[in-house]
Amino acid sequence: MILEIKVPEGHEFADLKPLIPKFLSYILSYILSFIYVGIYWNNHHYLIHGMTKISGKILWANLHLLFWLSLIPVATGWMGEHNFAKASMTLYGVVLFLSSVAYFILQRIIIVNEGENSILAKAIGRDLKGYTSSVLYVLGIIFSFYNEWISGAAYLIVALLWLIPDKRIERVFASKN
Repeated sequence: MILEIKVPEGHEFADLKPLIPKFLSYILSYILSFIYVGIYWNNHHYLIHGMTKISGKILWANLHLLFWLSLIPVATGWMGEHNFAKASMTLYGVVLFLSSVAYFILQRIIIVNEGENSILAKAIGRDLKGYTSSVLYVLGIIFSFYNEWISGAAYLIVALLWLIPDKRIERVFASKN
């Protein structure tokens, strides 16, 4: 993602001036996407940490998640290149939504594999935060056809919801020990 941000041709501060509008678009889209990748990284760590056994289904579900996450740089680049244009915001929302669906599938497969009384199942509970995120992604996708800034606000709200790592698994592990 960072490779999309171009450096100025010259070596003077004045060489930055023509790049500022494009740079802001790229850097804002990069920051949001970097936060998302970090959120998935942290939550994936918690998810895997709660496992005691592995299966082929888990491996395939993990690859499914990785596929959608690997598309974040494409959507980010398009968003940055075209200053958050409506179509790019739609694609970004679709990629985020499908990443969340893939994460949910992985989570459910792990819970089935570990059992409904597992540490992970207890920690996840009803997963209100996950469902809220999905609703906001869908709203963001819908709004992207009308107003890309409302769409962007929905995606930002989801990122802010998850910015602080989810402590549910930590609490369950702490009570177990």
